Amino acid sequence: MTVATGLTACSPGGFPALGGQRSDPSPFAPGVNMRKDAEDGVEVAHRLMAAGEYELAIRAFNRAALATTLSAEILSGLGSANLGLGRLGQAEKLLREAVAKDATQPEVWNNLGVVLMERGKLAEAKLTFRKAYALDNGESDAIRDNLRLALAKTENSVTIQNQEDDYKLVRRGSGDFLIRSVP
Repeated sequence: MTVATGLTACSPGGFPALGGQRSDPSPFAPGVNMRKDAEDGVEVAHRLMAAGEYELAIRAFNRAALATTLSAEILSGLGSANLGLGRLGQAEKLLREAVAKDATQPEVWNNLGVVLMERGKLAEAKLTFRKAYALDNGESDAIRDNLRLALAKTENSVTIQNQEDDYKLVRRGSGDFLIRSVP
């Protein structure tokens, strides 16, 4: 014995919009408004970084690089996103390329220092944080805190091994990113 059941809709136009009846009877999503300007890809990627969506940020940075050029800011963003995902080798390579393209940005030097600290390269990280601090004229609290932490670790590397550290990534513009090391 087979039982057949059927569902019927209460209204002929499908599901109504949240406020009542649908104004457009099409079941498809609205089209793209070609009159509007597109969002800046780098800004979208930075927003994704701030939200902790590192994989999506990498995709957004890559799209931004294809739309413009592979600038130091995009390389730095890619490196920082890879750091957020724990890909330290890729992060270091990308951040070194960013520093090679533009050695005047303290944010890039700081983020490279964070990667070096994570990889256990304390002496080079200390020098990198000093460079970032000098370029920044001591204005960034995050860079100053990272330099202090690097100095403390290099001076007392035996006694601080089990301490959980907070490294702060810095982006150009507004906002910073915090990377918490995992023991």
